[in-house]
Amino acid sequence: MIRRVGAGLLVVVLALWLALVEVFWLPLRVAGVLVPVSVAAAVAGNLLLVGLAARLTGSRPAAVLPALVWLVVAVGGSIRRPEGDLLVTGTGGLGVVSLAFLLAGVVAASFAVGRVLAAPRDGLSPAPAGSGSGGAR
Repeated sequence: MIRRVGAGLLVVVLALWLALVEVFWLPLRVAGVLVPVSVAAAVAGNLLLVGLAARLTGSRPAAVLPALVWLVVAVGGSIRRPEGDLLVTGTGGLGVVSLAFLLAGVVAASFAVGRVLAAPRDGLSPAPAGSGSGGAR
């Protein structure tokens, strides 16, 4: 029990850290060219961390937490602070990368959560239908 809670907490902290790094990497430029590494990291991180949380905790609600943490950080970065700071901007090429980051991250998180929630529960299989003789009556 404690091991599962610890593993779930570790995955949530990892999701928080990764989301912060992704938001800060949004304006990354190499030789003046915008590099959308945050988009790829958002997709990979959300797909992997949701599945990892499901496997390590064995809980479907706990598997949703990394996606929720990512969403809170990503949306929080797009809200202007009282000091005027804004991390996820919407102008020019950076605006396109920021929008792709939000869209791809949300789609990947939704896909990963749907995959976990739609998976059959361990130990539960559907009851066989019919009499078992193979013939219809």
